[in-house]
Amino acid sequence: MSDVKIKICGLSRLCDIDAVNEAKPDYIGFVFAEKSRRKVDIKTALELQENLRRDIISVGVFVDENPEKILEIVKAGIIAIIQLHGSESEDYIKNIIDLTGKPVIKSAANLNDMRKNANYILFDTIGGGTGKSFDWGILDKSKIDKPFFLAGGLNIDNVVSAINQVRPFAVDISSGVETNRLKDRRKIIEFVNFVRSEIL
Repeated sequence: MSDVKIKICGLSRLCDIDAVNEAKPDYIGFVFAEKSRRKVDIKTALELQENLRRDIISVGVFVDENPEKILEIVKAGIIAIIQLHGSESEDYIKNIIDLTGKPVIKSAANLNDMRKNANYILFDTIGGGTGKSFDWGILDKSKIDKPFFLAGGLNIDNVVSAINQVRPFAVDISSGVETNRLKDRRKIIEFVNFVRSEIL
């Protein structure tokens, strides 16, 4: 396997930060979407970011958000990448990149849903963060012209077959490292160590 990156999404507590600081994934995600149970406010996200290892890249997850709010969070130094998980248009994405100077990951449920102005694509089930498996079989890499994250129901039992089948730039997990709907330190560390041991 190639050197697949790892993203742990939906961190909301200082103990989550302690866990990823130990596990050392490549990316973590803070969810700012209003309807998400993993939503964090700016004050909380700033505290979490201040305690995060400097070599882990922070991603902010938004759904059809006001660009000015995204800019506020970027200016606060909380995130380095913007992830859009709604119905954002090509013009919206271009505007966000121009406004913030940060790269954008745009979610897509299928190949027809990709946005060309995004820097990265994230293939996920509609809604995201549900724990439901994404149908990896629909992805034809010859039709994907940029790095992509693979999400949607990933866990320690299926991640290797998903990587082998799709060869993504990165895998993105949230529910798969939770117990009772909260991030589980043991599962985070096990998942990162397992994926790294399998792709070396």
